[in-house]
Amino acid sequence: MTRYLPEELQQVLGAGLLSFPVTHFTDELEFDEAAYRANLSWLSSHAAAGLFAAGGTGEFFSLTPGEVARVVRAAVEASGGATPIIGPAGYGTATAAEMARDAERAGADGVLLFPPYLTEASQEGLTAHVQAVCAATSLGVIVYHRANATLTVSTMENLVRTCPNLVGFKDGVGDIELMTSLYATVGNRLLYIGGLPTAETFALPYLELGVTTYSSAIFNFAPEFALGFYQAVRTRDRTEVYRRLNDFVLPYLKIRSRKPGYAVSIVKAGMRAVGRSAGPVRPLTDLTADEQAILTTLIEKLD
Repeated sequence: MTRYLPEELQQVLGAGLLSFPVTHFTDELEFDEAAYRANLSWLSSHAAAGLFAAGGTGEFFSLTPGEVARVVRAAVEASGGATPIIGPAGYGTATAAEMARDAERAGADGVLLFPPYLTEASQEGLTAHVQAVCAATSLGVIVYHRANATLTVSTMENLVRTCPNLVGFKDGVGDIELMTSLYATVGNRLLYIGGLPTAETFALPYLELGVTTYSSAIFNFAPEFALGFYQAVRTRDRTEVYRRLNDFVLPYLKIRSRKPGYAVSIVKAGMRAVGRSAGPVRPLTDLTADEQAILTTLIEKLD
């Protein structure tokens, strides 16, 4: 049984940095559960407010539903209760609802609802989709606003009224007007999570919009740097934020932007750079040897 009521989970996640652990694969592209468990135990020793198992950085898009269930259960058990674990739900409504139930059975503390797969949907259809998943679980649910699930303010206003366990809105679009209007309309009824790629880039301006936390991929391989960056954001230390942006985040972005799909590949490359290899990406492209060397040198310069 989860340790948190939905409203409690909202408070816990909003008070600190979040991260999406990578999913470990063998050279044969099978889930490497032993290595994943060891890494989750290590990540849980750092002060993240929550870890999202099998999320975007965790290659949710390449995992079967059975693998997702294994990853979530392994994360819950390996964290040992040290850090809240959020499981994923996605694809069609029936599959997403079953994934939400799987996450609850596995002992996860909440659910992140990914956009429906492939098909476009009206606001009425998205409303029904979110409502069905929320009804399938007693866990707190966070909707991921991006791609095929761009939600209007009026839709979210309806959802917070009809779904008591809808606790969060993760933004992967970057629409400043929408974020301002959403916060003005529903206020602290929701937790707002920065979910644009390499969220550190947007963390300081988003703080002014009520976005108190974000998902850090960098936390996977440089947790101390990621936590220090988050602390500088929350204290509005602009000098320190921009120092860290210039020293690491912006050069990191230049590597990430070289090829589509590198948002995941570069994180696994970072893991290799610090001696904590998580195996290859599946089915995306790994960094080249030259790119790996550039990234390794960049990471070695972190203080």
